[in-house]
Amino acid sequence: MIYPGTWLYVPGDRPDRMAKAMSSGADVVVLDLQDSVAEPRKALARAAVTEFLGALDTKAPSARIQVRINNIHTDAGRRDIDAIAGMPALSGIRLPRVESVQDIETVVRAGASNIMFHCLIETALGVENAFSIAGAPGVAAISLGEGDLRAQLRALDEQALDWGRGRIVVAAAAAQLPPPSMAVFGNIKDPAGLRESCDRGRRLGMRGRSAIHPAQLPIIAETFQPTAAEVEQARRILAEAHNHSGGFALENGTFVDQPVIAAAQLTLEWSELYQQSSAQGREHA
Repeated sequence: MIYPGTWLYVPGDRPDRMAKAMSSGADVVVLDLQDSVAEPRKALARAAVTEFLGALDTKAPSARIQVRINNIHTDAGRRDIDAIAGMPALSGIRLPRVESVQDIETVVRAGASNIMFHCLIETALGVENAFSIAGAPGVAAISLGEGDLRAQLRALDEQALDWGRGRIVVAAAAAQLPPPSMAVFGNIKDPAGLRESCDRGRRLGMRGRSAIHPAQLPIIAETFQPTAAEVEQARRILAEAHNHSGGFALENGTFVDQPVIAAAQLTLEWSELYQQSSAQGREHA
């Protein structure tokens, strides 16, 4: 399976953009029924997304598809589940404002069984319950909904999110889920700011990011893949490890033991996955 490093959000009431998104190079296209759709257009968006999913050739999709539904505790959220649950083209459901395992159980009872959930943790309570959410049945990934959380915390800048991001990273690892992806970067005209923010998240252990414009995808993909220097260092470590039964030091002074070897193996695995993902994106661009 190609690890999804880029997710592209498309408003559910813009069917003209859905087909374009499929050939954008994004690993996953997220058809959004929640924040990007105004309340009077919810029904229209639901119908458009359902029609689009139903018309897709599931044997040869150019990107995996998720749908972000409305809050499951609302009438709109329940209608979303009724409309899309069981559709063959759907690879997962994004659940907003997940605060507890009970929220996930509510979605299952509403009819969304046998499908994987990507839980968006967007409140302080959700962050505190991150591990139990990550370990719930059916959960394939968790990530931080930074806009809502930042507002609730009255945080003035991105640095204030570091603790919450780290908490999500630890919860995902403890539950043996993939590293969390980052939330969208809201300014599509600030590529330097996007790159800097991605680098910050990457250093905290996050991998990949959602986008709201196709122009953001190459920067996200490039920033999150291991650098050439990191790959070369990992290869050097693994090559030297064959000649030592215990800890040792490289010529540059780096001490190598089992945790360092494990990290080097992960670096090469991630590099290969991102290369495969990039090749797939170029094929369908």
